[in-house]
Amino acid sequence: MGRTDRHAAANSADTASLTAGSCAGDARVALELLVHGVGGTTPQQMLDDPRTQRITGDDTAAVFRRADDVDAEDRPDDYRGRPVPEAYVWCNLTSGNSARALWLLLLPFMVVNLAHWMRPAARDRTRTIRLYGLLVRLAGLSLTVLLVAAACEVALDLTAWQCAGTPDCAGRHSWLGFLSDGGWWSAPGRRLALAAVVPTALTGLLWYLSRRTWSAYESQQPLFQQPEPDETAGGALGRPGFWYGRRLVARLRAAHTAAGLLTVAAAVGSAAARFDRRPGGPALLDVLGRLLDAALVTGAAAVVWVVCRRGRSENRLDRELDAHLVRRLPLAALALLVLTLVYAGWDRPGWQSAGRLPGDATFGAIALMQGLTAVVLAVVAHLLHRTAPDPRAALRGLGGPAVVMLACALGGVMSGGVSQRVADWLDGTRASLPGPPVLLTWQASVIPPLLVLLLLLCALLARRAWLLRRAELAAVESDYAGEPHDSARTRRIASTRAMATLTDRAPLVVAVTAVATLLLGAGALAGALITGDTPGETAEGTYAVVHGAAQTAQAIGSWLIGFGFILFVTWGRRAYKDASARRTIGILWDVGTFWPRAAHPFAPPCYAERAVPDLTWRIATWTRAGEGRRLVLSGHSQGSVLAAAAAWQLTPADRRRVALLTYGSPLERLYGRWFPAHFGPDALTALHAEVDCWRNLHRPTDPIGGPVRLPGDAGPAVDREALKDPLAYGRTAAHPLPAPIHGHSDYQADPAFAEERQRLLGRLGPEVPGQRPES
Repeated sequence: MGRTDRHAAANSADTASLTAGSCAGDARVALELLVHGVGGTTPQQMLDDPRTQRITGDDTAAVFRRADDVDAEDRPDDYRGRPVPEAYVWCNLTSGNSARALWLLLLPFMVVNLAHWMRPAARDRTRTIRLYGLLVRLAGLSLTVLLVAAACEVALDLTAWQCAGTPDCAGRHSWLGFLSDGGWWSAPGRRLALAAVVPTALTGLLWYLSRRTWSAYESQQPLFQQPEPDETAGGALGRPGFWYGRRLVARLRAAHTAAGLLTVAAAVGSAAARFDRRPGGPALLDVLGRLLDAALVTGAAAVVWVVCRRGRSENRLDRELDAHLVRRLPLAALALLVLTLVYAGWDRPGWQSAGRLPGDATFGAIALMQGLTAVVLAVVAHLLHRTAPDPRAALRGLGGPAVVMLACALGGVMSGGVSQRVADWLDGTRASLPGPPVLLTWQASVIPPLLVLLLLLCALLARRAWLLRRAELAAVESDYAGEPHDSARTRRIASTRAMATLTDRAPLVVAVTAVATLLLGAGALAGALITGDTPGETAEGTYAVVHGAAQTAQAIGSWLIGFGFILFVTWGRRAYKDASARRTIGILWDVGTFWPRAAHPFAPPCYAERAVPDLTWRIATWTRAGEGRRLVLSGHSQGSVLAAAAAWQLTPADRRRVALLTYGSPLERLYGRWFPAHFGPDALTALHAEVDCWRNLHRPTDPIGGPVRLPGDAGPAVDREALKDPLAYGRTAAHPLPAPIHGHSDYQADPAFAEERQRLLGRLGPEVPGQRPES
């Protein structure tokens, strides 16, 4: 059945239903607000009309109507038997030109921010909840320090200190000649001061992107309303300030920017201070070095205090800014950096660069702090989960700590990979340079065993899917009983169903990866401590085979990191240019950028802070414009999550005039399991009670969407029985050509979609909600 035919049939069915379900002569107008899902689409495709017109919004996100429906409010009699369709198109918030693939480089920041929202549901544990948020923010701060420290390692240590200070290395790279020709810039401190431009520019770029993307995406004020005392409408998601985190993001941006600048100052100043503190060194410079060290410690303490002092404010729309803090903290850190550069550039006769910069312990301290933070966070998450156990919660409430561990591992892999590749490029196979810190080398060595473990896990999951496929063969034959048997067709349907279940195994993959990363990371840290300053070698008495295996793992891991880094950027760029690739990984990216920046200000921007206010304002202005106004909020995939979030932001009076139709929805399957505090059973049950009515469609072949699974009688009231996919097993009079297996797409092709939309539109009334539909 073609798209036009499907919509014609649906509109015809709507006409019959509304004529039977509405009073004769009733001129009420109904609106169907369509919200698309991952990958996006065009308004022409959503509205099934080549002539569409934007009625509100801009080039980034807008609401469209068919050209013939623009003045529908002035012609209510023409729409008595059918709704006025509108399409909210938000795909430009998450996709666009291929340059946005560079956002993938911020993946560790996005992942740690995601962990903030994975907090287990809890009751009467306010202090523990605050501790959970504090620990995640500290983990995010450590990632910023790690990234800037890696940039310092590349620019200051490997390039300016080691290579430029070694005649053989500097001679092979002509662009380093002015740093090693005995001129003014050849002094070690001045080389470091010049190289500090690179990590300083990186910090400035992160600050700029965070500020710019907030202005473009997240500065939209939500619909103003007074907070509900009982917060029955979805808990935190119904609070007025949930989608407006301006104050916290500004504070965190100032703190993380200052942390990056202080990291650069510490990397530059530590080498000069070590030289000045040698016996017989200049007393004045020694005193200046100690004063700068004290100032650095004070600045670091101020940064930690700012990060710990304040979390999110959601109970009200917080329009204030801590202006003095936001301006002065980064400026003070920048001033301290400038003073440090001047101090390091002072003329010091006899100072020569040898070995590595005195920053090896920095990476070890960061790794140790991140591991301890993840462990403590796991304890806190377990305590929260015990207060309100949710059997469907991913990893029994430990999803947040596991994701924090993965974020730290990503940061370590990216830092180690860049350092290893730059060291190999500068030195090649000559081994004339000390190279990067030992810990980064050991971190590279854990990549091969981790990949082997993941390959074994993938093999296990593949076997499980194969066994499930065998079981699904009988289920497919039962679902299409009486149809002519076609073994190839049956296997194809069964395979699609089996593959769709792999989404539910994501907690196992995350748990295994997180635990393995923690253990292997601890082993890398121990190996770095044992081998000391000699990477690739082992302690005295270690067997030669172990020594050889360690060196082989380090070499393979180093190349895998570099290859993976290139593949990562290339794949991300393709995902933004190729629609099919975007649909493959789009759900993971859209889940990550759905949430506001609460733990890390340099994470990619939150599109929902623009999309949810857009939808809320549109729904509220429509329902309040007339006494008979009705609305069906129709969301597919990620659009159903935006629809639910917008419904929670409405006032109770507006919610009672809204019906919710979701299909291919990850509301429970992904969001409910991984974010139980915000999309758990209590929150979704409250949403069902507050809106006029809610129906959800799903298929067994859908790898993303699923049932809402509300407890008690609410479950069958919301979830329709799983839809058949494909609609027909073989050729029939209604389907003379083979019916496709739709999976996650094209739910409108199923007659059940038009049927459920009819029921919702027919039931909606201007004042009193109708009866809940029977299962």
